[in-house]
Amino acid sequence: MDVLGDLIGRDRRSEAAALRASAVDREYDYRRFCTSAWKIGNFLRHLGVRGGDGVAVADDPLPEPVLTLYGAALLGGVVRFDPPTAPDDGVRAVVVPEPTLDDHDLDAGTKPVVYGDQHPDPSVAYFERDVWSENPSMPPDIVAPGDPLLRSDGVTYSHGEVLEAAEAVVERAEIDVGDEVGVAAGAPFADPGVVVAGLVAPIVAGGTVAVGSAARSDVVVGPDGDVDPETVLRP
Repeated sequence: MDVLGDLIGRDRRSEAAALRASAVDREYDYRRFCTSAWKIGNFLRHLGVRGGDGVAVADDPLPEPVLTLYGAALLGGVVRFDPPTAPDDGVRAVVVPEPTLDDHDLDAGTKPVVYGDQHPDPSVAYFERDVWSENPSMPPDIVAPGDPLLRSDGVTYSHGEVLEAAEAVVERAEIDVGDEVGVAAGAPFADPGVVVAGLVAPIVAGGTVAVGSAARSDVVVGPDGDVDPETVLRP
């Protein structure tokens, strides 16, 4: 596996659990997880996202941000979990809960996307409507291991760096197929170590990402958990 998109290829589809979000009582098996990420990739592509473009996503323990990470990765988008509050011409799309959209003063070239409720402005894309009507096929974009994937605090990490770090977490924490890896409440997606250990490593291993609650998880990612994000990925 060389890039994040390899984790959601057609051969990864199965009925095993890939993602659980306790706050909304939703679960995705690998088939639905992969297909949803493909749809999001195609949707973002229609918004103009291309390789190297920024995709700013809410730091929110729900399926939409997790799936957007994987969908943007298929295009070579650079994901950051800190949507800008001031105009930023490096961000092509912003994906946030509807009630928070007006907190963000977006650049004219940035496309707003909301989830949860529909925004009163009809020009604002609505995740639940626009994504799920997309073509459930993998986007044709070509992404290389050295291409940027994740940006945090001014530092950018490539696909290869993220996957290498995730594989190290799998080995060190002994994450097996079917294990659930929970992201603790005090572990924000804005921390790249949390993304690697909590959102990527479980999928590398064929396990389950759990967000919103880590109470039942086999491995917990957080400052006081089995995997401390501070030890995972640093420049």
